[in-house]
Amino acid sequence: MKKIDLSKQEIEVVQEVLNHWQEQGLLEQSKVTELRDNIDERGFEWKMLARYAFWVALASLVFSVVSLFSDDTLVNFVERFYEAPNLAFCIFFGALAALFYVAGFRNKKKFPEKTLSNETLMLAGSFSTAASIGFLGQVVDRATNHFTILFLLSIIIYGLLSVKLYSKLIWVFTLGALGIWFATETAYHSDWGFRFWGMNYPLRFTIFGILLTVFALWGQPRIPTLRPFQSTSYVVGLLYTMIALWCLSIFGNYSDFDAWTTIRQYEIFYWGLLAIALSLGLALYGMKAKDNISRDIGFVFFLLNLYTRFVEYLWDNINRTVFFLILAVSFWIVGRWSEKIWKKKSAM
Repeated sequence: MKKIDLSKQEIEVVQEVLNHWQEQGLLEQSKVTELRDNIDERGFEWKMLARYAFWVALASLVFSVVSLFSDDTLVNFVERFYEAPNLAFCIFFGALAALFYVAGFRNKKKFPEKTLSNETLMLAGSFSTAASIGFLGQVVDRATNHFTILFLLSIIIYGLLSVKLYSKLIWVFTLGALGIWFATETAYHSDWGFRFWGMNYPLRFTIFGILLTVFALWGQPRIPTLRPFQSTSYVVGLLYTMIALWCLSIFGNYSDFDAWTTIRQYEIFYWGLLAIALSLGLALYGMKAKDNISRDIGFVFFLLNLYTRFVEYLWDNINRTVFFLILAVSFWIVGRWSEKIWKKKSAM
């Protein structure tokens, strides 16, 4: 019988579960022994090594491009092509993107278990697509500043590719391009100012994130082709919302830096209160509904907002020693609270 390979930490968890089931009379000793004999300790984390290797490969690719422009010999070589039309670069990166996508699709179909190498090819294709669209902008948009059409084009391309190739990674690029399009489109209609309909960027993206989250929860499940990406949209929507709301709690709905520096933080306290309330509500909902995504994001941003308010209101008003002492005690309380919850769940 083929044994299952687990890490040392995973074996400890499995052993603890088996002991618990044996104590509760759910498993007999002979069955527990049989299950334990079917476990082998993994000698080396090859999957982790593969993940790091692909990350290093992508980072090295980026550094190689940077080094290209720092080497005089290579710069002289590149300068020969400097006068090449932007259309040529657009076609080149478009063809390169197609090559990466085709290779990734074939590799995914032939070796579906090689998720890291497959996603790396998709990621390279996504970057090449972005470069191709960027050069396309230089070709068709020389006389105007309405770049939003290009971002809209990238959304369509990424969206079609993510559905066709069933790639959640490309779907993340789709949502990222959607956010960039939203920012540039609203900026364009506000004459490239920081306010659109009286809202600065943090307030705009708070609403944008809420709408994206609502769509992920109630709209996306009704569209069969987009249903597999629901969880990804849900996470990205919550992150858009909570990050923007956290920024809003710091800067308020101000678009002028000089005006913001003249106010006191208590004048925009309501934004901080809203951020704390929403993050806490998200964490409590996640714990009650057993929604790990909303629980984790809510809890992280609850602490982030809480300690942001702590720094805002106490950093300049109390002694530094007392400040860090309060900080240490508060973290200890959070740790104790988390420990009690963990022990309570372990005893159930």
